[in-house]
Amino acid sequence: EVHHRVKNNLQTIASLLRIQARRSDSASARHALAEATERVSSMAVVHDLLAGSDEERIDFSEAARIVTALVARGLVGEGGGIEVTVEGRTGQVDAHTATSLALVVAELVHNALEHGLSSHESGHVEVSMRRVPGELVLTVRDDGVGLPPGFDRATHSNLGLEIVGTVVENDLRGTLSFSGGRGTTVTVRVPLADSSAPGSHLAGSPHTEPAEETR
Repeated sequence: EVHHRVKNNLQTIASLLRIQARRSDSASARHALAEATERVSSMAVVHDLLAGSDEERIDFSEAARIVTALVARGLVGEGGGIEVTVEGRTGQVDAHTATSLALVVAELVHNALEHGLSSHESGHVEVSMRRVPGELVLTVRDDGVGLPPGFDRATHSNLGLEIVGTVVENDLRGTLSFSGGRGTTVTVRVPLADSSAPGSHLAGSPHTEPAEETR
């Protein structure tokens, strides 16, 4: 019941942000409010799943698929040449970690679509997850423009990456790394207590499905 109420409150906040965005005459303000709406909605997804759970844990891979599809629809719409897929399984994750990770997924997918593939008519963003002993590994890859020369997160980060860094490193006590090449790969590693996640034997199971195919 508590999670159901939290979800409803977050959805109300998201609706208020959308109304404010529509009333704004500033393009930059509308963009910022749209991003804030996306962040709130990603957290609401987790509380919606928790509302249907008997315990304070959910299968985070399910939440990641929903959040990824939500972001993809909002940025690039339905159909077309941009494909966004999600693969992997995580097993059960506690409520706090799942909520934080949902925000991380939303920001990284948003960043890949908005910056990595913004000038592309076709491309691919892949979200992959796996559970190893004591740790969850999340990777977001795109085949877009790649990292700028001499990329340094301390000087090149946008607001989304600052949020990801704060959540991963300060809130979840994890690590965040970037690599270039053909596109950009961002890897998040978060420590987890295996004993709190029944079903973690699903980690690494061969399970792939498209989150959304969009343009």
